[in-house]
Amino acid sequence: MAAFLASAPAATPRAIAVEFHGRSFEASSTALPRGASASETSRHALSLLSTAATIGAAAAMRQRWGQHRSRGRSMVKMQQGQREAVALKDGQNAELEEVLNKEYPFGFVTPVESEALPKGINEDIVRKIWALKEEPDWMLEFRLNAFRKWQSMDVPHWAHVEMDAIDFQDIVYYSRPKNRPKKQSLDEVDPEILKTFEKLGIGLTEQKRLSNVAVDAVFDSESIGTTFQKELLEAGVIFCSISEAIKEHPEMVKKYMGSIVPTGDNYFAALNSAVFSDGSFCYIPPGTKCPMEISTYFRINNKDSGQFERTLLICDENSYVSYLEGCTAPMFDSKQLHAAVVELHCAAGAEIKYSTVQNWYAGDKEGRGGILNLVTKRGLCEGKKSKISWTQVETGSAVTWKYPSCILKGEDSVGEFYSVALTNDYQQADTGTKMIHIGKGSRSKIISKGISAGHSSNAYRGLVAFRGTATGSRNFSQCDSLLIGDTSEASTFPYIEAADGSNQLEHEATTSRVSQEQMLYLTSRGLEPEEAVSLVINGFCQDVFDQLPMEFAAESMKLLSMKLDGTVG
Repeated sequence: MAAFLASAPAATPRAIAVEFHGRSFEASSTALPRGASASETSRHALSLLSTAATIGAAAAMRQRWGQHRSRGRSMVKMQQGQREAVALKDGQNAELEEVLNKEYPFGFVTPVESEALPKGINEDIVRKIWALKEEPDWMLEFRLNAFRKWQSMDVPHWAHVEMDAIDFQDIVYYSRPKNRPKKQSLDEVDPEILKTFEKLGIGLTEQKRLSNVAVDAVFDSESIGTTFQKELLEAGVIFCSISEAIKEHPEMVKKYMGSIVPTGDNYFAALNSAVFSDGSFCYIPPGTKCPMEISTYFRINNKDSGQFERTLLICDENSYVSYLEGCTAPMFDSKQLHAAVVELHCAAGAEIKYSTVQNWYAGDKEGRGGILNLVTKRGLCEGKKSKISWTQVETGSAVTWKYPSCILKGEDSVGEFYSVALTNDYQQADTGTKMIHIGKGSRSKIISKGISAGHSSNAYRGLVAFRGTATGSRNFSQCDSLLIGDTSEASTFPYIEAADGSNQLEHEATTSRVSQEQMLYLTSRGLEPEEAVSLVINGFCQDVFDQLPMEFAAESMKLLSMKLDGTVG
């Protein structure tokens, strides 16, 4: 599979290059007109990227055609070489298994000293987190209220996953680097931590940071620094850690935090509300288009700790922001808990684009270790013609249980959900979305792609609900599942609620597989097995990749390749 160039171009590209097995290929096009939007530029560049990759793949096929001519002839002309062709077909399963074997490249541990609270959770631990973070009194009330609600709740078991009981008293709820900066100055961050983020492709120092993406880097329970804060503030945009926001912008945080995901919303949201440590905060003022992408990268390092971040994005009237989220963790034999909460508030005429590439450690080939990714994400389209778009590429975690959702309260508001969920080995996923139509003429769109391999289980679960006030509203849902091998599982659980005859809803669902016949066909034309699988997978996921910023789309392609072959990464 091609090694894609993941850095975004400084200007609208006329050409883009792609490296394919050590050779560079270029696709060219006329530039977009002046004034093209960022999304148009990204789609244009991504189109060039795909074209360049196709050119590279075709060249590689031509290069290897001579090596495969005899094999290809035996397959195309079965009557002349039936024995050889049948033997090759029988070998496709073995080749496919080889394709699916690969190493997780982000499983290293950073050797830094840390300071942590003792294992376990009780009211005293909640108070200690509040004290360590030097928060105002109202935050202690918020945390204790959530903790008491959590104590009265039961662990839910309705998802299509099987998990061992979580021992909540065997988790460290707060861990941070011992030598940490006093005022989030990146100059004071432990060099080993900076090297860690550089290995993950996240440059934080001034010389190595990306010029068009502001990053908030979270290491275990604490944000270690945020880039481009000054430049964003000149445009009126506030971007900082949630801890900094609680101190510097308390009235705004107090107004919005918990308003979309209440403290007692569900079991894991209540736990997060009690013990959350850090995360990101962003406010876009009225009439402002955020001048760059903003991003948070989450890294777990402590073997005994969970991660409980909180993200709050507020987009005021007629404003726009694109937010990117990434994550990785070391390879440990024991499971680790990740229970986050994300709240998005979108005012009239505003738009939030929230993209996630999730690559937590998924556990080993036998299902040992990995992250339990149990997350609550919800956005409120409160004003007229407001829009929230969720895009996620889920390739990691032992268990993924999450439903990024939209409450479409505003008239003519829009909610979108684009998802690729890939499971392999013994991974389990129960993910999807909720689109709650309240406002008149509201619209929603759901595109879900599930890919199941190995012994994994992959379920899409979605709710589309039209309340009585949502007259003239409509939804389109498309849920496609792709099976690789004979031992994986795919399920779809759609829920539909309609209270008005004027609503329109379309639901499509397909299930297919990467078959031996497909593999036979593609390899007979010069592709190696891993290239054949990647070609099928990337084509299957293209509808979702088109929604990602170019650099995230390229990264997503690479992540899928790392999950499905051994040649990329």
